[in-house]
Amino acid sequence: MNVRHRVTLSQEEREQLREMVRGGKGAVRRLKRAQVLLAADAGTTDETIAANVAVGTSTVYRTKRRFVEEGLEEALSEDPRPGAERKLSASEEALLVATACANPPPGRARWTLELLAGEMVRLTHHESISSETIRRRLAEKQLKPWQKKMWCIPKVDAEFVARMEDVLDLYAEVPDGLLPVVSFDETPRQLIGEARVPVMAKPGKRARYDYEYVRNGTANVFMMLDVHRPWRHAKVTLQRTAVDFAECMRDLVDRHYPKAELIRVVLDNLSTHTAASLYEAFPPEEARRVLRRVEFHYTPKHASWLNMVEIEIGVMVGQCLDRRIPDMKTLISEVAHWERRRNAGKARIKWLFDVDRARRDLGRAYPVPFTRRPDRTAA
Repeated sequence: MNVRHRVTLSQEEREQLREMVRGGKGAVRRLKRAQVLLAADAGTTDETIAANVAVGTSTVYRTKRRFVEEGLEEALSEDPRPGAERKLSASEEALLVATACANPPPGRARWTLELLAGEMVRLTHHESISSETIRRRLAEKQLKPWQKKMWCIPKVDAEFVARMEDVLDLYAEVPDGLLPVVSFDETPRQLIGEARVPVMAKPGKRARYDYEYVRNGTANVFMMLDVHRPWRHAKVTLQRTAVDFAECMRDLVDRHYPKAELIRVVLDNLSTHTAASLYEAFPPEEARRVLRRVEFHYTPKHASWLNMVEIEIGVMVGQCLDRRIPDMKTLISEVAHWERRRNAGKARIKWLFDVDRARRDLGRAYPVPFTRRPDRTAA
């Protein structure tokens, strides 16, 4: 035991190190040094400490020496390592960032580490640059040029605001059975069958199914959601044509809300979501009869997130449709079972976004009202 570097911890230091070791959080080297100091304080020999903590005796010696000479915090820390000199200078790193943010060379869809390394060799005096050097420098800049993200930025103009606040006002209304608000949309589905019979799960074994499958066509599911009461209806169809949309509107009027005076329908801007679709499907008298009891309220363009039924469709897909469904008969049956269970459970969408919050969160994007200048010619 090295007497010259005897470790004697105060009660506060001892508790601090014990708490650090018990928590197990932090750098591994720092935790090992804490264990070394605690063992040395207990009078354990260097050799025993090295064996128990799985470090070399030189590490034990250095840790004890730094504690005696510099204090607890310095003993837990480590001297900065010299390491190799950075291969790329500051100007060369700036050139790397500019290159990675530019278009890739002809014939390539995106930059790779190898391509960037080769380009930097061409643009600088270096004879070779490893892909790992490129990766580290890009990681420091949080730059991944091989990744892309697609998004749609809506234009927040007066029309956007008017449609948004119109829909949000409907959501905030007091429920009225004579003036219901229905959120409407649809989702396409693929009918996919199994090429081989799946193997059911057993204790200790997961269910297994073949990666090959059979395409059996497509289908569509229309979703109608009452905004103010726990009710929804999913209608499965082969297509989502203007005729299918018109049939859904007639179902709302005649089957689902026969006593309502006016049904306010919130829907997106799909080309079939118009009054014209009813005239394509029905005689003029029938189309006008349905339209007298239906009022359309459109969400802003590129803002389908304002349509409450989008959430309900996501729930249906996650709970019912996220699997292989082979045919229309099965799809209709499964959707009907899901709908009955969901309605029986009185599930509802808790909508929190209202007009006040929209004006608070999106106020900077609202159009600036026109201010008329005073007429200086007036007496």
